[in-house]
Amino acid sequence: MRLEQFTPTYMVERIYDLTVDDLKAHGVKTVLADLDNTLLAWNNPNGTPELRQWLADLREGGIELIVVSNNTTKRVAKAVEPLGVQFVSWSLKPLPRGILHVLRTHHLDRQSVIMVGDQMLTDIWAAHAAGVRSVLVKRLIDSDMWQTWLNRSIEKQVKKIVFRAHPNLKWEKSLRDN
Repeated sequence: MRLEQFTPTYMVERIYDLTVDDLKAHGVKTVLADLDNTLLAWNNPNGTPELRQWLADLREGGIELIVVSNNTTKRVAKAVEPLGVQFVSWSLKPLPRGILHVLRTHHLDRQSVIMVGDQMLTDIWAAHAAGVRSVLVKRLIDSDMWQTWLNRSIEKQVKKIVFRAHPNLKWEKSLRDN
């Protein structure tokens, strides 16, 4: 396993900090996003006014958002239906399966896609395995679904190693090329 698999292309504090102008300046036409603790707090399925405004900004700017989640179809559909967002469930991250499915079925160019998520061991790894740029965001809330606990404890160690190897990686308010 190479360290670069876990190293995000960008680090942005929150997904809502990704502006249409910034995304377009980086050639992004489609944002793939993890669901829980990236797009929505796992315990707040209704989202926030800030989320709805961000989604409206993306739509107005012609940027598509597609959720790529490891969750069940029922769980993801229930969460994204009020948002009017397409999704892939059971994506099996860190395998690139879900991202590759979206690239293939939507006929997307890898250069115009980014994957945004709150976990190096799933979202970032899957993005790199699929050949797309990655954005690591801070999780929206400090708690997680119980299934995520083991992954977070392993990831804590991986983060230390990645940040030590890449001291230029810092939390930003926009996409900054390192």
